[in-house]
Amino acid sequence: MAEKSKVIFTTLLIEKSPQALPLGAACVASAVKHSPLTKDIADVSLVPFCKEDSEFIKHSATDDDAASFMASELLKHNPAIVGFSIFVWNRIVLEKTAAVLKSHGVKCICGGPEVTADPSSFTGFEKAIGGEGEYSIPHIVYEILTGKKTAPSSEEKNYEDLESPYLDGTLDPSEFEGALWELARGCPFKCSYCYESKGEKKVRMFPMERIEKELELFAKKKVPQVFVLDPTYNANKNRAIELINKIAKKTPDTFYYFEARAEFIDRQLAHAFTKIPCSLQIGLQSADPNVLNLVNRPFNKAAFLKGINCLNQEGAVFGLDVIYGLPGDSLAGFKNSVDFAISQYPNNLELFCLSVLPGTDLHDRAESLKLVWESHPPYHIIHTDKFTNEDIKKAEGIAKACNVFYNDGRAVPWFNSILHALHMKASEFFVFFYKYMVSHNIPSDCREHREIEKLQIQFITDIFTQRKMERMIPLAQDIISFNGAVSRKIDTGKSETVQLHYPAEYIDSEYAMDLQFFVKNVQKRPSKFTT
Repeated sequence: MAEKSKVIFTTLLIEKSPQALPLGAACVASAVKHSPLTKDIADVSLVPFCKEDSEFIKHSATDDDAASFMASELLKHNPAIVGFSIFVWNRIVLEKTAAVLKSHGVKCICGGPEVTADPSSFTGFEKAIGGEGEYSIPHIVYEILTGKKTAPSSEEKNYEDLESPYLDGTLDPSEFEGALWELARGCPFKCSYCYESKGEKKVRMFPMERIEKELELFAKKKVPQVFVLDPTYNANKNRAIELINKIAKKTPDTFYYFEARAEFIDRQLAHAFTKIPCSLQIGLQSADPNVLNLVNRPFNKAAFLKGINCLNQEGAVFGLDVIYGLPGDSLAGFKNSVDFAISQYPNNLELFCLSVLPGTDLHDRAESLKLVWESHPPYHIIHTDKFTNEDIKKAEGIAKACNVFYNDGRAVPWFNSILHALHMKASEFFVFFYKYMVSHNIPSDCREHREIEKLQIQFITDIFTQRKMERMIPLAQDIISFNGAVSRKIDTGKSETVQLHYPAEYIDSEYAMDLQFFVKNVQKRPSKFTT
């Protein structure tokens, strides 16, 4: 039997985490491993790189250095073909890596979201493949290795025929301390800024038999967290609840992250989400229906509020997303969206700059919508007719402040109470805190919660003092310290004791939601609280 040719699939990850594991490259590698065309002629392996790895950092002072390092590592395997999974954040380095490999006679092919958006722009590769690579890349690998042409099947794509990269061992979730779990592809919505904007308005589900086997694998490996890849997990409520029940039975200790539409959530589904450790991420994007209409994103505010109310009443954990720089929006409009989002008590609020991605409907209409954006990845908006470049920078500051103070600061239990006492909107608060960050040289990647808690207490003390609200400072400090200790106990399991100015039972009550009422009616009495 002839020796198999080495075929490598690779990508460059931002970080080594469940969210960033090389699922796309792994799926294609599995397909080539098992395809009747290639299984006997290709020796397939997955060789991803990560920007956080010490060796990569040591050799990546520039993109050229990084490409040289990656190419030298790949050449050690003596590959005949290298397939690249390309995204917005790694395109430049991977194109340079392919150029080095080509100079050594290696055939390079590519796929992934960035390629699907505009295959013709990838001129440095033997083949640039758009769409779902599992169906086309085995044919391309076969043709490159044998020199013979194949006739791709015209049958409708069937996910029952696809191998799971987890089940065949191509991808080990233990290596990444979690998993990206693909339940479906496609989206019933066609938001203009998304890669799905030009695809079929169709959702195709992976078979439940495969899903159950992957669940069993996650249970066997004790996978701690799973990020679910299904852009509208709750589009089919019955299937969503059925799967939650299976998750609860097979992996009760694993934490799951879902993407969902608030408009489709009722009490039954909200209650189901409380039966497993999980969090939902919900795309608001903007609170202005006119702005959302310009990007073809339907928004029923009444239904949205009803769904969020169900989540809050049932105690489900959820976060919201908002985008700045959308066509038709302004800095004032973005601030209104931030204020609306915070008023819904999300566990986290992610604020993103709009990217005008090649191959999307928004990219096609960008000039008519008066958008100016970066010509290189990540294609961020520079300005619009209503959102100046200076406004974009201000929105970015709000995003950084929100991430440090609200998200990483775990402020959701008490943040709106502080705003109410200050008679201040959330966006205004974040503007002030960002100025504080800049003046005190506080990095936007400040992550350690105890350190952030100190910042929160100092900032709140300063702003209450400026507004001559000193009476409320001890209470505010207690609320922040109490909730911080509780959150760390939940996070780490370690107990700690905090010193309070007021009795702990009052701090942990609805009275503390109204600071002005509290200080008028509750006497100070120093106490200790142990989580």
